[in-house]
Amino acid sequence: MQAKADVDKLLIGSFKNIALEVPISKITIKDITDGAGVIRPTFYNHFQDKYEVIERIIRTELLDPMRPLLQNEMFDEAILLIFTNILKEKELYKKLSKMEGQNSFEDIVRSCIRDILLELLIDKIGTKAAKHKWMTPDKLADYYSLSMTFIVMTWIQTDMVIPPREVAEVYNYVISKSLKDMVEDIAEWKQP
Repeated sequence: MQAKADVDKLLIGSFKNIALEVPISKITIKDITDGAGVIRPTFYNHFQDKYEVIERIIRTELLDPMRPLLQNEMFDEAILLIFTNILKEKELYKKLSKMEGQNSFEDIVRSCIRDILLELLIDKIGTKAAKHKWMTPDKLADYYSLSMTFIVMTWIQTDMVIPPREVAEVYNYVISKSLKDMVEDIAEWKQP
Protein backbone atom coordinates (compact mmCIF):
# COMPACT_ATOMS: atom_id res chain seq x y z
CA MET A 1 0.00 0.00 0.00
CA GLN A 2 1.30 3.46 -0.90
CA ALA A 3 1.96 6.10 1.74
CA LYS A 4 -0.44 9.07 1.91
CA ALA A 5 2.30 11.50 0.81
CA ASP A 6 3.09 9.34 -2.23
CA VAL A 7 -0.55 9.25 -3.31
CA ASP A 8 -0.82 13.03 -2.74
CA LYS A 9 2.18 13.51 -5.06
CA LEU A 10 0.65 11.23 -7.70
CA LEU A 11 -2.65 13.13 -7.63
CA ILE A 12 -0.95 16.53 -7.66
CA GLY A 13 1.33 15.46 -10.51
CA SER A 14 -1.63 14.18 -12.49
CA PHE A 15 -3.53 17.43 -11.91
CA LYS A 16 -0.53 19.51 -13.04
CA ASN A 17 -0.06 17.48 -16.22
CA ILE A 18 -3.72 17.75 -17.13
CA ALA A 19 -3.86 21.48 -16.27
CA LEU A 20 -1.21 22.16 -18.90
CA GLU A 21 -3.47 20.68 -21.57
CA VAL A 22 -7.06 21.26 -20.39
CA PRO A 23 -8.78 24.38 -18.99
CA ILE A 24 -8.99 24.06 -15.19
CA SER A 25 -12.79 24.32 -15.27
CA LYS A 26 -12.95 21.21 -17.49
CA ILE A 27 -10.72 18.98 -15.33
CA THR A 28 -12.67 16.25 -13.60
CA ILE A 29 -11.77 14.09 -10.62
CA LYS A 30 -11.87 11.10 -12.97
CA ASP A 31 -9.26 12.78 -15.20
CA ILE A 32 -7.01 13.27 -12.18
CA THR A 33 -7.44 9.74 -10.82
CA ASP A 34 -6.99 8.15 -14.25
CA GLY A 35 -3.78 10.14 -14.71
CA ALA A 36 -2.55 9.06 -11.28
CA GLY A 37 -3.52 5.43 -11.78
CA VAL A 38 -5.79 5.30 -8.75
CA ILE A 39 -9.51 4.81 -8.26
CA ARG A 40 -11.87 7.73 -7.69
CA PRO A 41 -12.53 7.05 -3.98
CA THR A 42 -8.77 7.35 -3.40
CA PHE A 43 -8.94 10.99 -4.48
CA TYR A 44 -11.54 11.76 -1.83
CA ASN A 45 -9.36 10.15 0.84
CA HIS A 46 -6.81 12.85 0.07
CA PHE A 47 -8.63 15.91 -1.27
CA GLN A 48 -12.13 17.34 -1.15
CA ASP A 49 -12.01 18.67 -4.71
CA LYS A 50 -9.60 19.98 -7.37
CA TYR A 51 -9.48 23.37 -5.65
CA GLU A 52 -7.98 21.74 -2.58
CA VAL A 53 -5.33 20.24 -4.90
CA ILE A 54 -4.50 23.77 -6.07
CA GLU A 55 -4.40 25.00 -2.48
CA ARG A 56 -2.00 22.17 -1.56
CA ILE A 57 0.26 23.08 -4.49
CA ILE A 58 0.41 26.70 -3.32
CA ARG A 59 1.02 25.76 0.31
CA THR A 60 3.61 23.04 -0.26
CA GLU A 61 5.46 24.34 -3.31
CA LEU A 62 5.34 28.11 -2.84
CA LEU A 63 4.73 28.93 0.81
CA ASP A 64 6.23 26.08 2.86
CA PRO A 65 9.71 26.57 1.32
CA MET A 66 9.68 30.21 2.43
CA ARG A 67 8.56 29.43 6.00
CA PRO A 68 12.11 29.09 7.43
CA LEU A 69 13.10 32.36 5.75
CA LEU A 70 10.13 34.17 7.31
CA GLN A 71 10.85 32.68 10.72
CA ASN A 72 14.39 34.04 10.46
CA GLU A 73 13.10 37.44 9.28
CA MET A 74 14.64 37.02 5.84
CA PHE A 75 11.65 38.68 4.21
CA ASP A 76 13.35 39.80 0.98
CA GLU A 77 14.63 36.29 0.34
CA ALA A 78 11.19 34.80 1.10
CA ILE A 79 9.51 37.07 -1.45
CA LEU A 80 12.18 36.27 -4.05
CA LEU A 81 11.66 32.55 -3.45
CA ILE A 82 7.94 32.79 -4.21
CA PHE A 83 8.55 34.45 -7.58
CA THR A 84 11.41 32.07 -8.42
CA ASN A 85 9.26 29.01 -7.68
CA ILE A 86 6.31 30.35 -9.68
CA LEU A 87 8.61 30.94 -12.66
CA LYS A 88 9.80 27.30 -12.51
CA GLU A 89 6.26 26.24 -13.49
CA LYS A 90 5.35 29.31 -15.49
CA GLU A 91 2.83 27.62 -17.81
CA LEU A 92 0.95 25.99 -14.94
CA TYR A 93 0.61 29.25 -13.02
CA LYS A 94 -0.47 31.13 -16.15
CA LYS A 95 -3.28 28.60 -16.59
CA LEU A 96 -4.23 28.69 -12.90
CA SER A 97 -4.30 32.49 -12.87
CA LYS A 98 -7.17 32.42 -15.37
CA MET A 99 -9.50 30.77 -12.84
CA GLU A 100 -12.20 33.26 -11.89
CA GLY A 101 -15.41 33.37 -9.87
CA GLN A 102 -16.00 31.17 -6.86
CA ASN A 103 -12.78 29.29 -6.07
CA SER A 104 -10.72 31.68 -8.18
CA PHE A 105 -6.98 31.21 -8.15
CA GLU A 106 -6.62 34.73 -6.76
CA ASP A 107 -8.86 33.90 -3.78
CA ILE A 108 -7.01 30.65 -3.10
CA VAL A 109 -3.63 32.43 -3.25
CA ARG A 110 -4.81 35.24 -0.96
CA SER A 111 -6.17 32.77 1.59
CA CYS A 112 -2.96 30.74 1.62
CA ILE A 113 -0.74 33.82 1.93
CA ARG A 114 -2.99 35.20 4.66
CA ASP A 115 -2.68 31.99 6.66
CA ILE A 116 1.11 31.94 6.59
CA LEU A 117 1.33 35.66 7.42
CA LEU A 118 -1.14 35.31 10.30
CA GLU A 119 0.91 32.43 11.68
CA LEU A 120 4.08 34.53 11.41
CA LEU A 121 2.49 37.58 13.03
CA ILE A 122 1.05 35.62 15.94
CA ASP A 123 4.40 33.90 16.42
CA LYS A 124 6.30 37.21 16.41
CA ILE A 125 3.90 39.59 18.18
CA GLY A 126 1.28 37.36 19.76
CA THR A 127 -2.35 38.36 19.98
CA LYS A 128 -1.88 41.24 22.42
CA ALA A 129 -3.72 44.47 21.74
CA ALA A 130 -1.90 46.94 19.54
CA LYS A 131 -1.75 50.71 19.87
CA HIS A 132 -4.65 50.91 17.41
CA LYS A 133 -7.54 48.44 17.56
CA TRP A 134 -7.40 47.99 13.82
CA MET A 135 -3.81 46.71 13.92
CA THR A 136 -4.53 43.13 14.94
CA PRO A 137 -2.66 40.17 13.47
CA ASP A 138 -5.84 39.33 11.51
CA LYS A 139 -6.10 42.77 9.91
CA LEU A 140 -2.38 42.97 9.17
CA ALA A 141 -2.44 39.51 7.58
CA ASP A 142 -5.43 40.62 5.46
CA TYR A 143 -3.65 43.79 4.33
CA TYR A 144 -0.34 42.20 3.42
CA SER A 145 -1.95 39.18 1.77
CA LEU A 146 -3.97 41.51 -0.47
CA SER A 147 -0.89 43.44 -1.56
CA MET A 148 1.19 40.30 -2.15
CA THR A 149 -1.62 38.62 -4.06
CA PHE A 150 -2.00 41.70 -6.26
CA ILE A 151 1.70 41.62 -7.17
CA VAL A 152 1.70 37.84 -7.77
CA MET A 153 -1.41 37.94 -9.96
CA THR A 154 -0.28 40.99 -11.93
CA TRP A 155 3.13 39.45 -12.54
CA ILE A 156 1.71 36.12 -13.68
CA GLN A 157 -0.92 37.76 -15.91
CA THR A 158 1.70 39.97 -17.58
CA ASP A 159 3.59 36.82 -18.61
CA MET A 160 6.27 37.11 -15.91
CA VAL A 161 8.51 39.20 -18.15
CA ILE A 162 10.11 40.97 -15.19
CA PRO A 163 12.78 38.74 -13.58
CA PRO A 164 11.89 37.37 -10.10
CA ARG A 165 14.57 39.41 -8.34
CA GLU A 166 13.34 42.65 -9.89
CA VAL A 167 9.67 42.04 -9.10
CA ALA A 168 10.64 41.10 -5.52
CA GLU A 169 12.64 44.33 -5.21
CA VAL A 170 9.73 46.38 -6.56
CA TYR A 171 7.33 44.71 -4.14
CA ASN A 172 9.65 45.25 -1.18
CA TYR A 173 10.20 48.88 -2.19
CA VAL A 174 6.49 49.65 -2.56
CA ILE A 175 5.42 47.83 0.60
CA SER A 176 8.03 49.63 2.69
CA LYS A 177 6.97 53.14 1.62
CA SER A 178 4.03 55.30 2.57
CA LEU A 179 1.91 56.77 -0.22
CA LYS A 180 3.43 60.16 0.57
CA ASP A 181 6.96 58.72 0.18
CA MET A 182 6.00 57.10 -3.12
CA VAL A 183 4.60 60.35 -4.53
CA GLU A 184 7.76 62.22 -3.51
CA ASP A 185 10.05 59.53 -4.95
CA ILE A 186 8.20 59.41 -8.26
CA ALA A 187 8.21 63.21 -8.49
CA GLU A 188 11.99 63.16 -8.05
CA TRP A 189 12.40 60.51 -10.75
CA LYS A 190 10.52 62.72 -13.23
CA GLN A 191 12.76 65.72 -12.71
CA PRO A 192 15.36 66.23 -15.46
